[in-house]
Amino acid sequence: MNGVQIRSAERALSVGTWLIVAGAMLYSILTVTPLMAAHTPARWGWTAPILPLVVDAAVVICVRLDSVLARLGGHGGAWPVALRWMTGVMTLALNTADSGLRKDLVGVAVHAVAPLLLIVTAETGLAYRRAITTAVTALEERQRAERERREQAARDRADAALLRQREEREHAAMLAREQREHEARLAWEAGEREERRRREEREQQAAREQDARAERERREHDREQREREEREREQQAAQQARTEFREREERARRERVALLQRGPAAGKLPEDDARAITAAAFTEGMAVRAAAELCGWSVGWVSARYAEHRDPDNGGAELAIASR
Repeated sequence: MNGVQIRSAERALSVGTWLIVAGAMLYSILTVTPLMAAHTPARWGWTAPILPLVVDAAVVICVRLDSVLARLGGHGGAWPVALRWMTGVMTLALNTADSGLRKDLVGVAVHAVAPLLLIVTAETGLAYRRAITTAVTALEERQRAERERREQAARDRADAALLRQREEREHAAMLAREQREHEARLAWEAGEREERRRREEREQQAAREQDARAERERREHDREQREREEREREQQAAQQARTEFREREERARRERVALLQRGPAAGKLPEDDARAITAAAFTEGMAVRAAAELCGWSVGWVSARYAEHRDPDNGGAELAIASR
């Protein structure tokens, strides 16, 4: 049953209850007013309808407030029950009093129908309203539970979606982090390879430079060794040349001494011998005349030879020609 059906049932119960209450009140007023007029002084006869109206007003209050409390799920306690039953009993007594005083059982039964129907309707309506309220409350609880279940399911789905999104973001972040770490590792490995290559190139370059330096040092050493050997050879050759020169000089000096120790020539010596004696005399620094006496040639000729020794290129030759 949905809310529309429940509201329709409540309207039917309310309309039926108020129809019964209105009918019972009208019947009670019409029945009780003559009784009250017969038992009221003549000058107060106009007050006869007041009592049934008061009792019926109490009935209306009980029915209305009981419906409100039943709809709200509340309970008024013992006093509303006492008021409800007291008004019902009073209505029954007032409606059946005239017939009871006349000993008319049929009248009592007939006039008891409306009050009894009102009492039973009030109690039944209260029970119905409480049952409807309980059913509506249970239905609302089920609807609320269903709504909460749907909301919880929606929240669960939203949480699951958020969890999936977070997991996807975390997975994407993890993949991106792994990609960055992989790229960083590749870059580091490439850098290491490049550094290792450069280090190897530097080592090879250093080895080549060391080999070249060693080769230069070896060549420099060989060159220095050769130069040292060459200098030693030159020194030996120079020493040998000096030795040979000294030996030649010594031999030439002995030969000159031997030539000069011959003494004055008895006659004019051959030209070659005369030239040799003149050269020896020039070398030893002897005077021209002494040299002329040793070789037997004239002073002019010896002077010409001295001139040749002093200036072998020009002067000596001209002087020789002039002397001849």
